Amino acid sequence: MPWTRNEIAARAAAELEDGFYVNLGIGIPTLVANNISDATNVTLQSENGMLGIGPFPLEGEEDADLINAGKQTISELPSSAYFGSAESFAMIRGGHIDLTILGALEVSERGDIANWMIPGKMIKGMGGAMDLVAGVKRVIVTMDHCNKGGEPKFVQQCSLPLTGKAVVDMLITDLGVFERQLSTGRFRLSEIAPNVTREEIAAQTSASYDE
Repeated sequence: MPWTRNEIAARAAAELEDGFYVNLGIGIPTLVANNISDATNVTLQSENGMLGIGPFPLEGEEDADLINAGKQTISELPSSAYFGSAESFAMIRGGHIDLTILGALEVSERGDIANWMIPGKMIKGMGGAMDLVAGVKRVIVTMDHCNKGGEPKFVQQCSLPLTGKAVVDMLITDLGVFERQLSTGRFRLSEIAPNVTREEIAAQTSASYDE
């Protein structure tokens, strides 16, 4: 069966390393926070001005003043720090964030990402995504392999407005994991979700990739 959204997030969490500073985008990436191993010491950063984000609060324990960039209520830690957007984006643009995990509307076989706009349908604004894909050391995308209409989201060329070009290092979907190789710039299928076949992945992908 394909991975659930939480299982996609758990697979992404496995990429975190001790001591990392990590930015999580909205959607599936927010689920990563609750899948981080207790043995892994990472610091989560939010571009709206918080360093050191705790897990999602339990119902009834929410603080409306504590939100992430997706406007979801979050919890703080004893080590949490707060600051303005200038300092936040200085961290991102200055290369001080080790990893960002983002959602996407489309990812191309070259590593391009489109994740902020569907013309005439969804215009949510760029947010910090363009800065993240340009300034963070490693970019992982988590998304469903196909959209609600059953069309591939891992495509030969993005048809939607781009957020960044050739920036995605790893793509994790409900069907498997694709890693972009430094030597060729091409993605390689490195892991398949349980009971999913290579043929099923190929049938639902318009991008070319290595196996």
